[in-house]
Amino acid sequence: MAESGFRRQLNWFDATLLVIGTMIGSGIFIVSADIARDVGSAGWLLVVWLLTAMMTLLGATCYAELSARLPWAGGQYVYLREAWNPLCGFLYGWTCFLVIQTGSIAAVAVAFAKFLGVLVPALGIDPDAGAYTFVDWPDFNRYLALPLPWREEPWVFWQKQRYSITAGHAVALLVIAMLTAVNCLGVREGKWVQNIFTISKVAALVLLIVAGLSFAADRNAIQANFADLWSGVLETPRFQEVNAVVAWPSLAAGMVVVGAMVGALFAADAWNNITFTALEVHDPQRNLPRSLLSGVGFVMVIYILTNLVYLVALPVRADPELETYLRSTQQRISQLTVAGQTAEAQALQRELEQRWRQATPYQRGIARVLDDRVGTAVLEQVSPRFGVAFMAIAVMISTFGCVNGMTLMGARLYYAMAKDGLFFSVAGQLNRCGVPAAGLILQGIWSALLVFAGTYSELLDFVIFAVLLFYAMTVTGLFVLRRKYPAEPPFRVWGYPFVPVFYIACCSLIMLDLLIVRPNYTWPGLFIVLSGIPVYYLWRALGRTATPARRN
Repeated sequence: MAESGFRRQLNWFDATLLVIGTMIGSGIFIVSADIARDVGSAGWLLVVWLLTAMMTLLGATCYAELSARLPWAGGQYVYLREAWNPLCGFLYGWTCFLVIQTGSIAAVAVAFAKFLGVLVPALGIDPDAGAYTFVDWPDFNRYLALPLPWREEPWVFWQKQRYSITAGHAVALLVIAMLTAVNCLGVREGKWVQNIFTISKVAALVLLIVAGLSFAADRNAIQANFADLWSGVLETPRFQEVNAVVAWPSLAAGMVVVGAMVGALFAADAWNNITFTALEVHDPQRNLPRSLLSGVGFVMVIYILTNLVYLVALPVRADPELETYLRSTQQRISQLTVAGQTAEAQALQRELEQRWRQATPYQRGIARVLDDRVGTAVLEQVSPRFGVAFMAIAVMISTFGCVNGMTLMGARLYYAMAKDGLFFSVAGQLNRCGVPAAGLILQGIWSALLVFAGTYSELLDFVIFAVLLFYAMTVTGLFVLRRKYPAEPPFRVWGYPFVPVFYIACCSLIMLDLLIVRPNYTWPGLFIVLSGIPVYYLWRALGRTATPARRN
């Protein structure tokens, strides 16, 4: 047992499966469609994933040294606190509790319910797809706007036309409640759930890769994707938007590719969560670095192979005739809506949806698959009858395990904050099973509220910039911590100082790109982070801040 009261019940294998299980959620089955819409070609799609793999591995290498140098509960929160100051650590923890960790739990739990709805429509999320509906406000029409001095009209950064609560929301709530309860029973119970579901999801992904390469490979798709690897980016709507701002096609194309990495980075995120559990890992100075590097490396290989399967099974772009019909019809719908001809616009929208659903996965291409479910579209090529059901079950297994891992590890972050007097003190107490049950319950309650609020996906978009900022600050802190804690840990970053410098430069480049390409997401994210500053000083004014050394 660790001196803090935590029980060291995670070995290297358990920790590695936690890394793998929290990284693989629903993103790998979906996000490539969004990337394909932005970059428009197979070459750039692969480049996005290869760059994501490189960045994630470099970040994991830096965190491996940090975890070996400071093997304390709280992980990244502790690294920021020790390298910079308690405020930086608090802002990270504040953003995690408010959005990053809890929002991710909510979003992945809802993804579980969405794919359950494929098998049992009444238990899904979408009222129009047959989900049992408790509340439905089709004319909800609410928005949040921010007046800016340089704009004539307030800037609308969030808008929701329809609000509904369905059986799928209740399913998502049940998943969160069930896994919160399991993890309150002890880390051993949580790790067994994680191990079973991680091994199952890896098996499903391997089966997807083997089946895709063996039975779904299509000669026409391969010809369409690999005959011209690069020029497609110049034809995408995203490129047109960015080029209108920078007026330099080569620069605009590069910015589009960098911006497209955001989705891939989030599909590969949460690898850092294992650092929160340092006091429950056997020999953390050796096992945390090993689990980080082996887990991240394994996942990135699987992700790249999965995208190769997508590219040999389906063309990146939709059938030209179908794409032309889509764009012209959408334009006509917009014109009718502006002209006040609502009935005609709605009828045309229904006609468009019917035509689109009648198209085959091959005609839609990766960029236009239904609901962005690329993995499902590939297995439809193998077996139209069973492919959809198999992929729904596979994603449910994947998302269930992902929610469990994030639930288990997130509460350890709030434990560390509570021990510093920067979170509710009850979250810093362990129950008789040696786990921070109160922190788990608080996390579960807030995650559930985000499920019913229906704003988790927008909030996650808003913190893209903030997540990268915290990663860059943490890796920059490695230079400070090497001087502050000079004792040699068992693991040191290879290629120091070039590896951390290069990683920081990559994060900075993506953040700069986001400021230009996706400003609607950047500024609200910064506002969420900065809103924690008055909260931090309020805690201090209330006299609740403890000395960090008291915990360490």
